Amino acid sequence: MENRGAKVVAYLMVVALLAMTGCLKLAYATDPNQLQDFCVGTNDPNATVFVNGLFCMDPKLATPGDFFFSSLDKPGNTNKKVESNVTLVSATNLHGLNTLGISMARIDFAPYGENPPHTHPRATEILTVIKGQLLVGFVTSNLQNGGNRLFSKLLNEGDVFVFPQGLIHFQMNVGKTNAIAIAALSSQNPGVVTIANAVFGSNPPISADVLTKAFQLDKATIKYLQSKF
Repeated sequence: MENRGAKVVAYLMVVALLAMTGCLKLAYATDPNQLQDFCVGTNDPNATVFVNGLFCMDPKLATPGDFFFSSLDKPGNTNKKVESNVTLVSATNLHGLNTLGISMARIDFAPYGENPPHTHPRATEILTVIKGQLLVGFVTSNLQNGGNRLFSKLLNEGDVFVFPQGLIHFQMNVGKTNAIAIAALSSQNPGVVTIANAVFGSNPPISADVLTKAFQLDKATIKYLQSKF
């Protein structure tokens, strides 16, 4: 019995030593994060091939230009209905970002312009105000009591705010002058769903009967809202 106990102790000591020296490694298997809305499987070898992300260049062919993007110093065009503009830097226009899991954006606001309520299905966003004053906020997912909590803050130059992945959030310029913010996002392709556009401007449109019940509005009002998008 004592001999068996000594063997167990010796075995545990060996396992501990291997773990400490990095010789014993645990293997974990998991699906990669999505980089697009969906990726439908196919058994047809002749079907068009997509990958979760972009194809990778031979590293020997890469150049410094693949890791470089310019013009983020230039203001975006805010002459739009919401009076804001988002200039996104992602793996689409900065190819060196592919597989690195990050992207960034410059957001320009005209006076009282807003980046309307939207979500990023694949990324958390952290935003810094460079110029001006912004009212920002995000809404939680449904709570146990069925409600949703708003977290909102008035930001000044140099202030930072984080918007958790997938949650509805917004930014609005509350000043009389232009405002600028820089955002970093935790995906090379964060995606964006602008709530009003998605609900009232989808193609084909969502049934007015569905929206009438969901928003507790009459059908004429729903039709009017759909006509705006």
